[in-house]
Amino acid sequence: MPPETASSAPASSPGNKGGAREMESWPTLKRFLPYLWPKDNPGLRIRIAIAMALVLGAKAITLALPFAYKGAVDAMSGTAREGVTVALALVAAYALGRFASVAFDNLRNIAFERVGQVATTHLAEDVFHRLHRLSLRFHLARRTGEVTKIIERGTKSIDQMLYFLLFNIAPTIIELIAVGVIFYLNFGIELVAATAVTVIAYVWVTRAITEWRTKLRREMNDLDGKALHRAVDSLLNYETVKYFGAEHREEARYSNAARAYAEAAIKSENSVGLLNMAQALITNALVAAAMAYTVWGWSTGSLTVGDLVLVNTYLIQLFRPLDVLGWVYRTIRQGLIDMAEMFRLIDTDIEVKDKPGAPALIVRQPGVVFDNVVFGYDPGRTILNGLSFEVPAGSTTAIVGPSGAGKSTIGRLLFRFYDPLSGRVLVGGEDITQVTQESVRAAIGIVPQDSVLFNEDLAYNIGYGAEGADQAMIERAARDAALTPLIDRLPDRFATMVGERGLKLSGGEKQRVAIARTLVKNPPILLLDEATSALDSRTEQEILATLRRIAEGRTTIAIAHRLSTIADADNILVLDHGRLVESGTHSALLASRGLYAEMWARQANENREELPVAEVAG
Repeated sequence: MPPETASSAPASSPGNKGGAREMESWPTLKRFLPYLWPKDNPGLRIRIAIAMALVLGAKAITLALPFAYKGAVDAMSGTAREGVTVALALVAAYALGRFASVAFDNLRNIAFERVGQVATTHLAEDVFHRLHRLSLRFHLARRTGEVTKIIERGTKSIDQMLYFLLFNIAPTIIELIAVGVIFYLNFGIELVAATAVTVIAYVWVTRAITEWRTKLRREMNDLDGKALHRAVDSLLNYETVKYFGAEHREEARYSNAARAYAEAAIKSENSVGLLNMAQALITNALVAAAMAYTVWGWSTGSLTVGDLVLVNTYLIQLFRPLDVLGWVYRTIRQGLIDMAEMFRLIDTDIEVKDKPGAPALIVRQPGVVFDNVVFGYDPGRTILNGLSFEVPAGSTTAIVGPSGAGKSTIGRLLFRFYDPLSGRVLVGGEDITQVTQESVRAAIGIVPQDSVLFNEDLAYNIGYGAEGADQAMIERAARDAALTPLIDRLPDRFATMVGERGLKLSGGEKQRVAIARTLVKNPPILLLDEATSALDSRTEQEILATLRRIAEGRTTIAIAHRLSTIADADNILVLDHGRLVESGTHSALLASRGLYAEMWARQANENREELPVAEVAG
């Protein structure tokens, strides 16, 4: 369900506490109700109607059972032997009624199970859909473990909410009204008033203590998310932890978060004991008063022994859902908190949006133009300052410059992970803010510096470049990316698992998989974002040869740190502090003795200084 309003206020910010409480109650329930009664699925509505009919049937039988019990006791209290037959018949009816009630409850669960599962699935899909449409800024700042926990708790809550609303709260209200009417007709207003006062006191105490527990629950959730985030973050950076011998530091960080969570959990669980004792005190006080009233009525001859059984049975039946109602209220209150957190995630503002009715980009001449582009990640720090350049279709253009010059930012703007503050980015002559993001990204392939792979097999990672890629396309791309020697050495060939983030492969092997993936995509524009900077010299030369081969016939933008890798480019753009300071061929830029020539000379000196070390090492 798409969000109706956008809110980017952090859930834990002090200034957002009032909004958090508001979000956790009626507004959250309002957003949840469409999952309970889906407009586009009449089959689920029919299942809900059947389930409710079964609830009413079970409740009617439950309310009739105490009268059978009373009749049997009164029949047994008489002296006539004919009472035996009546008592036996009523006992049989009582047993049959109890069985029918259990049968109706289970049939209700069978009818409703699909409703709960479908609702949970739809909500999970909505959240996953939203997360993939949030900006890169959000994903760079997120805590993966915490986000995962929010989604897990929120989606699990909806099934519980559906069940409790339909099968606990509504039937309990019906039973309260029915018992009130029965008590009034059989025992007068006094017992009705006592029951009403007890129920009101029970609900008030339950709500008051549960509100207090809600604060403990929120604190516990925050600490749980923090502990999970630290665990996931540490395991994802396993190698870094080992490099710096930081196992004890990581264990201490996780231990601190886990212990803080344990203390919060202890407080939360202890509060349950207090609530249960308060509820038991209230309900048992009513039982004592009601049964004493019935005994007094029996002593005056106005009530029978069966009336004592009737009152006791009704109160026991009433307290059972009331006891559950306390737990249900706590669960719903906690579920509202969990769902509110998830809805806040859904409501996170989408920074980069397609314009309504935006057409798809059609690339006839795959040229790229940056037209006076100004951009900064933060308001007070501008990265690109009026940058303008053109990459003609079919050419290879290199972008170089010192660290912080804005080279990688160009790639992010080209893929439209961000929109410029001013200026335009054009692909094939079209302003990319006027067309769909999906079509822009379909036209561009990338080989990044760090090629992160999925924890699947080689075939999956190569075929990821295009939906529906068949085995022939995958094998051809692997061959063109010079992956065949590696695959021939592997026992499972294309079915070889690459490990989480591709950690089972070397840097050069991961880069070749990334190249093969781009070949499967077969885009007209190719972006090489420092694609060889993390490789050794020999592997770098092999990858460069492959890259030059696949760049033929495409418009190629190569962002590079090592100038030797782009010396043969058709045009070289030199950036400094987000501005284009030089452009031209390699020889022309050396002849101009500007920033490029200075960078070239510095790297040449560094290479000469490293050469003796390399020879000794050899």
